[in-house]
Amino acid sequence: MVNEFKNAAGVTFPQGFKAAGVKAGIKKSGNLDVAVIYTEKEAVVAGTFTQNAVAAAPVFASKAVVATGMAHAIVANAGCANACTGEQGEKDAKATQEIAAKALGCDPLDVIVASTGVIGVTLPMDKMENGVKEAVSALSEDGSSAASQAIMTTDTHPKSAALEIEVGGKKVRFGVIAKGSGMIQPNMATMLCFITTDLAIDGKLLQKALSEIVETSFNMISIDGDMSTNDMVIVMANGAAGNAPITEENEDYAIVKEALDKLCKEFAKEIADDGEGATKFLTVHVTGTKTFADAKTIGMSVAKSPLVKTAFFGADPNWGRVICAVGYAGVPMDPEDVVVKFGDVPVYAHGVGAEHDVEALAKVMEQHDITISIDMGQGEEEATVWTCDFSYEYVKINGEYHT
Repeated sequence: MVNEFKNAAGVTFPQGFKAAGVKAGIKKSGNLDVAVIYTEKEAVVAGTFTQNAVAAAPVFASKAVVATGMAHAIVANAGCANACTGEQGEKDAKATQEIAAKALGCDPLDVIVASTGVIGVTLPMDKMENGVKEAVSALSEDGSSAASQAIMTTDTHPKSAALEIEVGGKKVRFGVIAKGSGMIQPNMATMLCFITTDLAIDGKLLQKALSEIVETSFNMISIDGDMSTNDMVIVMANGAAGNAPITEENEDYAIVKEALDKLCKEFAKEIADDGEGATKFLTVHVTGTKTFADAKTIGMSVAKSPLVKTAFFGADPNWGRVICAVGYAGVPMDPEDVVVKFGDVPVYAHGVGAEHDVEALAKVMEQHDITISIDMGQGEEEATVWTCDFSYEYVKINGEYHT
């Protein structure tokens, strides 16, 4: 049995976790911009990170923490990405770990650090230090909401959830906060996702589960086709639930993996739905391929196409743009085998436009949630990609982002 509590206690729902979010003056808006998540009981930690070769300083600092297998805290800031900041950026990321560690009474290598915001700007360390200290002082079991707000950039709303499952007769809780709205195309995105749990589990198994789950959740979204320098997904499990520790891929492991998968997929879709300036949430479902990789490649080709995205913004059923993106995806295909549907209305079949009910198609195009179904007619594999449209507002947001 899985119980969900959308936008509830978030990362403080599991036993033993506290959080806080404060205003340190890093965001120009003056909004909350420094978050701390903490567990006094040491947690096993797992993480996945951006594959961008130009990764930010906090990515390298946090990879070193994940390599130890254990952590006590996450410190995240918004308003400054601390990316492309050279040696100073590395020093600032480590200094943040040291400041937090001293305030919390743990080792610097127990502190995950994350940043999001403008690239090429160094962290204002005076503000960062005050913010971290203030957040540590404010840590509470009611602090998840403030923490989720503190990591936002262009998000239109905070993203958080909580979930409870039963593992070996014990109630196990998961809590999540995340941010992401633009510069989104994995692997992964301008996306920070922090998951807490009171589960007892071997760290290597937790990492295995997370790595596999990310491939079919966060790595299946695209807002604008741009891979960020800063993204990460972190899971901390402190074992406070008291379940028999999971040390092998048994039934309990399967239950836990299913729950994590459910959370990550829901958050992936929520991030795509909250794309900068988005007015439509698009699901691209590709079937009939020889491999999952082929289906994903085709789905991403369609999801990243500016022409497809603008057509759906304008409610224009221009299926030619979709089949064009399928054709240049680089996957061997025969146009005669392909069928494309918008919603449940066929628009392209076997090399030509399909006869369809014009009024029914118009109704599909006016909906907020629209599925683009593409059957390649070549095999049994499939993949689902989530994206959104491009609106005038997307251009405005990104044209003014730096200034």
